[in-house]
Amino acid sequence: MTSTTPHTPTALSVVIGAGGTGGHIYPGLALAEALRAAVPGAVVSFIGTERGLETELIPGAGHRLHTVDMIPFDPALGTKRYLLPAALLRSAHQARAVIRAQGAHVVVGMGGYPSAPAVLGARLAGVPAVIHESNAVPGRANRFAARLTPHVAVAFDRSRPHLAGGDRALTTGMPISAALAALAELPGPDRAALRADARRALGVPAGRRLVVFNGGSLGAVRLTRAAAGLAGLWQHRDDVQLLVKTGPAALPDTVADLAASGGGRIARAVPYLDRMDLVYAAADLVVCRAGSATVAELAATGVPAVLVPYPHAPGDHQTHNARVLSDAGAGILLPDAETTGERLAALVGPLLADPARLPAMAGAAHPGPHARAAELLAAEVLRVAGLVPGRPTPAAPRLERI
Repeated sequence: MTSTTPHTPTALSVVIGAGGTGGHIYPGLALAEALRAAVPGAVVSFIGTERGLETELIPGAGHRLHTVDMIPFDPALGTKRYLLPAALLRSAHQARAVIRAQGAHVVVGMGGYPSAPAVLGARLAGVPAVIHESNAVPGRANRFAARLTPHVAVAFDRSRPHLAGGDRALTTGMPISAALAALAELPGPDRAALRADARRALGVPAGRRLVVFNGGSLGAVRLTRAAAGLAGLWQHRDDVQLLVKTGPAALPDTVADLAASGGGRIARAVPYLDRMDLVYAAADLVVCRAGSATVAELAATGVPAVLVPYPHAPGDHQTHNARVLSDAGAGILLPDAETTGERLAALVGPLLADPARLPAMAGAAHPGPHARAAELLAAEVLRVAGLVPGRPTPAAPRLERI
């Protein structure tokens, strides 16, 4: 576990539990950005594990990461799942030590298994905690954590019935980066100007429609293979460009597949997409997984999408996330098993050929509060920390209920 050397007292110290995948980490980073903007000099640190992307993303963003020995809330662990109570208790005591050493005024759990010990550690340390649920159907960690604190925030109203105290939850939307929030709030003429700049920055030839494949923070083999197949089928087209985010592991195979199919003429594979504001500004259509962060970004920026939910997500939560957009007409839900180059050619080809369809999908997207979600959640965190007034605090859950 990371050292728990005490910090010098500050006006605000916040510990955020976030880890595993980008869907929990990036919103936590957006919250940290908003907290520092609201309280200059605030100290924000994170609790995670050694397993997930947090070991790269959080220090890379300039924040301190403390690690605990938590294991996933995952039935696929087999007999190892019987170790979960002991792992939770051990990691909660580790988290309590971090919280006390940091002099934390408040702890925030962003969901995912590293956040559960952070919230339980806050309870053990006598420090208030806030949880934020990002998915339309909550994961196991937050269903547990919601029983430990009365301070619950949600990205989507659909998650309320699944959480203890969900009827009192604050809907903040999904925290997104300041760059994406700024894009979402741009007026039409300014967005058109940014679109032209973004297409030049991404190397999109003039006159071509840009289709972006985004498999999430770790990539998605199903999407990258389908993209390579589609590129091969469309290799002679001069009106389409594909940009394929593979994740680092799948990049060599994807590059080889594009070369073998002839699709490299119209497609470019990259391991990461660092400037998602430019990507969304330039894209005509996105083909993607349906993680909560991605769905919120699409809703906020109004980019049409073909949504391919990850079929093994706990509680099938990505399908529920996707329906936030597909029910509104802003996206098309495509089952994972059907996602092939041939199926995409039949689906995407008509979308690109119809001049009215994509603008209609973009117009159907409901931006919700996502562009201001980081600011709204930061305000709730400050209220719970006792630094600003706000809505009445609900009664704390009793430990006997846990």
